[in-house]
Amino acid sequence: MNNSMINPSVVDLLKKTQDRYSLVILTSKRARQIIEGSNPKVEIDSNKPLTIAINEVNENAIKYEVVKEGLE
Repeated sequence: MNNSMINPSVVDLLKKTQDRYSLVILTSKRARQIIEGSNPKVEIDSNKPLTIAINEVNENAIKYEVVKEGLE
């Protein structure tokens, strides 16, 4: 059971990404897109771009790709 006051919890969100860094980058880039005029992909009772982005991640409404660059 998760006793976090944040909904969705960070623990739940981390299950949808690789790590905390990826979660921060993903939600911040998506929030910036929303600020710049992109339509939200989920309906929630908030108009805050970061809250919308977090809920989009939680509901698997956005997709992302992990790009690995090798050191050669």
